[in-house]
Amino acid sequence: MGLDAIVGEIKAKGEAEAEKISKETSSEVSKIFADARATADKIKAEKEVSIKKEIDRLRQQELSSANLEVKKAILNARKEILDEVYVTTIDAIQKLPAEKNQKLLKSIIEKNESGNSKIYSRNKDKQAISKLTKLEYAGEIDCIGGVVVENSDGTEVLDFKYDTILKDVSEQSLKQVSDILFR
Repeated sequence: MGLDAIVGEIKAKGEAEAEKISKETSSEVSKIFADARATADKIKAEKEVSIKKEIDRLRQQELSSANLEVKKAILNARKEILDEVYVTTIDAIQKLPAEKNQKLLKSIIEKNESGNSKIYSRNKDKQAISKLTKLEYAGEIDCIGGVVVENSDGTEVLDFKYDTILKDVSEQSLKQVSDILFR
């Protein structure tokens, strides 16, 4: 066998071996790329799910926040309306005609003068009070109307100021008034 034949045979074996290694390498590279693509696709899918969940959470959070702000705005508007009604009521009480005011004062005094000795009122009602009762006029009070009645030793004080009555009625009936106004 000649040297050329041996070289040819070695060369052929080398080329066959190189071809085999190249095919194996190509196959291995293809497998690595396929695995890398699968891993990348899996990571991408997981990230997309995670991002979608985060977007949904943020959207829900923003929606809840917006709903809360709307409710707050509605409550503030309702409070403003109720405050306006309260102020309008005070104004109406202050503008009450003298004869109606005297009628109210007479009713209050008749029901509460027994067992009491002193009476207080706003300055504007002093003369009317003097005509309506024999209780000692004990002084002026700062109010929109009404009276305060007191026993002789000051241990019992009955507050019938229109301010106090309005405040009590307002607090007790706030829900009913709100329900009527804001159905």
